[in-house]
Amino acid sequence: MSTGGAPDLDSFPIVAKGNKYEDFELDQVMAHHWGRTLTQADNVTFSTATCAWLPLHLNVEYARSQGHPDTVINPMLILCTAVGLSVEDLSESGGPFLGIDDCSFVRPVYPGDTISTTSRVVAMRTSASKPGVGIVTWRTTAVNQKGEPVVEFVRTNLVAARNGSAVATTRRKENA
Repeated sequence: MSTGGAPDLDSFPIVAKGNKYEDFELDQVMAHHWGRTLTQADNVTFSTATCAWLPLHLNVEYARSQGHPDTVINPMLILCTAVGLSVEDLSESGGPFLGIDDCSFVRPVYPGDTISTTSRVVAMRTSASKPGVGIVTWRTTAVNQKGEPVVEFVRTNLVAARNGSAVATTRRKENA
């Protein structure tokens, strides 16, 4: 019990979250949680905070003059959101993010669209330089509320093995 109004930190136990290297297998598909509706406010905040002044993302009349029904959500916000939606399943247990490859923005997203994501394990191997750690690669696809792909990318992370001992195999899916 705490005295003086300060919280008793022992009353908040640390709960391990996320998947370990052994929890993944080649071709495993994970549908990530319920998704995220992107709003005009999200778009304006992200675009101005990142100094992305392209009128397509900030000016409705300009976007309409280019054939869009509304402003187009900044694609980097879509990518960041798609990565964020996958964190709970793919990398929440920690481990450095090693990068994104083969990123394709498939179609525009507009204010009010909801995106959701799925990821498939396309490669995994133990680290040659870091014992007890694996390297896992996923192909992630984000779709809109109609099920249409909006962004696809390949993402790689270091992933800790359970009890520090990774399985000594390399597995890769051809045509990732």
